[in-house]
Amino acid sequence: MNIINDKVTQYIDELYKPLTSQLGQLRKEAEEAKVPIILKDTESLILNLIRMNRPKRILEIGTAVGYSSSCFATIYNDTKIVTIEYNEETYKTALANIEKLGLSDRITVYLGDGTEIIEKLYTEGCEHFDMVFIDASKSHYKRFFDAAIKLVCKDAIIISDNVLMKAMTVSDEYDTHGKHKTNIRRMREYVEYINQADYCHTCVIPVGDGLAISIFHQEAMDLQ
Repeated sequence: MNIINDKVTQYIDELYKPLTSQLGQLRKEAEEAKVPIILKDTESLILNLIRMNRPKRILEIGTAVGYSSSCFATIYNDTKIVTIEYNEETYKTALANIEKLGLSDRITVYLGDGTEIIEKLYTEGCEHFDMVFIDASKSHYKRFFDAAIKLVCKDAIIISDNVLMKAMTVSDEYDTHGKHKTNIRRMREYVEYINQADYCHTCVIPVGDGLAISIFHQEAMDLQ
């Protein structure tokens, strides 16, 4: 029996509680402005992963207005976050929100292409990350993933958001106007790629708009 439907989602969303009143207000403002921030059940799952694993450093690709990185920093005070945003206007909004929340000392925001910034960090000898959160342009997930694994620790968690793309990844019938063919093709290729990679264990779960959770294993990578 398939239990994932609108009623179940509504029920789960009603259980949601924001971490702080300030973050609750930021979520409300972002949702009203139709800014694509992480969904409530996605947030709850990722925050519990952070509670369990206590990552010292998180890399985020796709800052948006700074909501998710602020949640990550709030839930575990020892975490430092590097986040990358491509859009300059959104980048400026994120900086303002993060400063308002008093998190500027633990969240560093870069403006630019995700892959290019990661390569720059790698060249500069950036300290490695325990967790990566990919939530940017859906057609570029593979290159973000390939760039990010150069900067992760052994057993790092790599989380890819929105991999089901409102079920369009599963079936073309959900792309009712045929406008997303390229994104669909590339996301399907990406999901297959990370599921077949010998150097990580991946599961795809129907939380939010679909999450892929990959555990990186450096030893397997070294053997290739």
